[in-house]
Formats: sequence, C-alpha cells, structure tokens
Amino acid sequence: MEQWPWWVLGIAIVIDTVIRVTAVIIIPRNRRPTAAMAWLLAVFFIPYIGVILFLVIGNPRLPRARRRKQDQINAYIDETSHQLHFGTLRPNAPEWFPPIVTMNQKLGALPISGDNGAHLISDYQSSLDEMAEAIRTADDYVHVEFYILQSDDATDNFFRALEEVAARGVTVRVLLDHWANRWKPRYRDTIKRLDAMGADWQLMLPMQPLKGRMQRPDLRNHRKLLVVDGTLAFVGSQNVTDSTYNLPKNIKRGLHWVDLMVRVDGPIVLSINAIFLSDWYSETDEVLAEIDITRAEIGSGDLDCQIVPSGPGYEVENNLRLFLALLYAAREKIMIVSPYFVPDEALLLAVNAACDRGVAVELFVSEEGDQAVVYHAQRSYYEALLRAGVRIWMYRRPYILHTKSLTIDDEVAVIGSSNMDMRSFGLNLEISMLVRGEEFVAEMRAVEDQYRALSRELTLEEWLQQPLRSTVLDNLARLTSALQ
Repeated sequence: MEQWPWWVLGIAIVIDTVIRVTAVIIIPRNRRPTAAMAWLLAVFFIPYIGVILFLVIGNPRLPRARRRKQDQINAYIDETSHQLHFGTLRPNAPEWFPPIVTMNQKLGALPISGDNGAHLISDYQSSLDEMAEAIRTADDYVHVEFYILQSDDATDNFFRALEEVAARGVTVRVLLDHWANRWKPRYRDTIKRLDAMGADWQLMLPMQPLKGRMQRPDLRNHRKLLVVDGTLAFVGSQNVTDSTYNLPKNIKRGLHWVDLMVRVDGPIVLSINAIFLSDWYSETDEVLAEIDITRAEIGSGDLDCQIVPSGPGYEVENNLRLFLALLYAAREKIMIVSPYFVPDEALLLAVNAACDRGVAVELFVSEEGDQAVVYHAQRSYYEALLRAGVRIWMYRRPYILHTKSLTIDDEVAVIGSSNMDMRSFGLNLEISMLVRGEEFVAEMRAVEDQYRALSRELTLEEWLQQPLRSTVLDNLARLTSALQ
C-alpha cells in the first residue's frame, strides 16, 4: 500500500494543530463552560467534522439585524408602558417577589399587571375548542402564533372559526415556525387553507437561503399564543395539531401529547399581544401601528401577571434567570413539570440547594420519550436528583406529558412554552407567564394532582438497576446536549 508523502502528512499535522489551537481561542469566548467543553471535545476528537458542525450550528444567536429589531421592540415597549398603570397589584407580596419582577422587566421590557383573570384548560381537545369559540367572538382581529399549526380533524373547529371571522372582515394574522412545520404532514393543506380564507400568514425563522433568509438552522420560534381583539388571549404548551402530531411513528407507538393552556383576560393580554407584534415585525418589517398595546381593560380576576419573553434575540437567558430566582425564593415546595428537563449547572445547583433547605421538590416527566437524545440526556440527571431528595413522577406511557410549568409554595406559578433544558434556554424563542395568586396556584395544584395520579414514582433503588448500556447512552446524550 502506497504511503502518503512526508510533506502531505506534515501539512495535515499543521492544519490539525491550527484547528485545535484556534478552537481553544475562539470556542470558549462568551460561552457557557459546559457548552465550550462539549464543542472542544467534538473538535479535538473529530476535528474536521467538529469544525463543520461548529460553523453551521455553533452560533446560538440570531442574525445581527434581527437582534437589532428586538432591541428596537424592547425600547418601544419600555417607552410606551413606562407611565402606564396596568391594573392594581395585589397587596402583601413576598419580599423576594418585587425584585424578580424588576429583573424580568429589565431583561424583557414588559411590565407586571394586575386585575387579570386566568383559568387553566387541561383537556387537549377542549383547549382547541375553547380557542375556536374565543376566535368566533372577534370583531377586529385575531393573532395566531404557534410553533406547529396543522389543519386536521382535531383542529378543524379552530380553522373553521378562523374562516368564519375572516369571511365577515376580521383580520386574521398567523405566524408559524418554518422548520417545525415544513416537513410535517398536512403542511401544504394547512397553507392552502390559510390562503383560501384570506389570512395574512408568515413563516417564523425561515430557512430560505435563495431568498437571503438564513440563521442557525436549529433555532426555533417555540411560542404558542392566541390573541383576540386585544382583550382575550391563550398561552401555554399546546400546539394546534392532533394529539399524535399526525406523525406515523407516533401513531404506530400509540403516543398522545398531554398539554396545558391558560385562558387570560385583563391587562396582561396587552403584553401577550406585544410579543406577537414583535415577532410579526421581526418577520415582516411591518409595524402594526393600529394595534393599541397601551389601553388596558380590567380583567375578570385580580391576579398579578407578567409576560417573560426569551430567546436568542436577547442578551441573556431570560427564562433561566426567572426559574433560578424562583427556585432560590421557594420556602415550602417546588413543583416542576417539564417534558425535557436537561438542567445546566446553575439550575441543578438551585434544585439541590432547595432540597438542602428542606423544600419539598417534585419533578414530573414522561415515562416514554419522543426525542431519543433529549430523553437520554434527561435520564442522566435522575440519579443525582433522586439522591438530592427530589421526587420524580413518570407520566405513564403511551402519553407524552408536554406541559411546562413551575409552581412555588402556594402563591406563585409560571406557565408557558419553555422547557427546562438548554435548547429552551439558549436556542428557542419562548414565552413564559409569571402569575401571583393563590387561586391560580390552587388550579395548578389540581392539575399536578391529576398528573401524579396518572404517574408512577421513580425510586433510587429502581434507578440503580438500570443496565450499563442505558447509562452509556444517557451519558453520551448528556454531552451532546451542551453543544450550543
């Protein structure tokens, strides 16, 4: 077998050395240590492939122009809301609560508001139908923004409601994530239906290089929200699609998604609408100046609510900072529901610290996984969590518990689209709603009790019986989860 000439080998060695030295200089800069280490391992063990991957998905930020738009949006919202009075706040807030609200507003430029009504919808089909009935009440406009939006048998009532209001002159604006929908069943049918009704629809974060629209290919707009006339809104974890997502692999396995949405009214609707308007501007360059986000209507309750947007358009991970602040503030109990729980060091430390303080911590996850890498990465934390004292509830298969919520003691909760994983912290655009009010947390507790009744508790004894192959897969997935 003919050997390579010495000068070819010499050039290869020089290139390899340059790649490794350059990686040590460039990769750790402004990057979380775990992410930097994961990328360095990839480059050192598979230099050429690792470099290509880093060039394609190594930048977790949106393009500069889009980040500049986000700054403009934040400045506009801050300016218009600075002197406004968004309802009356509840008295006697815990001393740690106002500083968290201040932090959120500094990061996301959205104020807290009082006099809000909020009610949970835990049944999947009921949520779709309640949104449809809300749409039918529209007089002026309907704003629809969902990560996945599909026209199918389960969502037909939702789409018929859009068609009905569009037919009588109501403006229907729709945003849907490009990558999440483009390769899903019924995409073409959904787009045709939107076109036929006259909806003004746009793709979020489109990957269309021939049109000059490019960013890191795995960035997603993961938000789920609906706004009707600026007076009624829905947010939560549920997409507008059948509970199987119409995917053959899910149908074959009998998988169904379990989600939680919240119907809100009052001043907080203005903040939710502001998120839609900001995403609309980001995708279209169109400022919807006719939409008033400064005039609030008193809601049906007296809950204090604050919308916390997050994503790669912001300088820091807004949702992670909110979760950390609440975990350290808890005094009695913490209930976490997250289908994908892959914490970074700070989040894991906050959970452990809560257990050390004597706070009761419970984590609800799915027994079944729908995404292999994330599923195994999540499992790699179970032993440490169990040893710290966290009770882990596994929602029984064939259901995927897709709800994303956090409740603290008996007064404060967060619900929205954000998982507690590194993707939601760094790569996805998310929306979270912070709520203060015992009556809302009581509703959350009832849902958590329902989840607990449909779950089985994972014990440390059971977990230590895991076969070696599972441990290896879990640990490998844990390493890849840090590639951001």
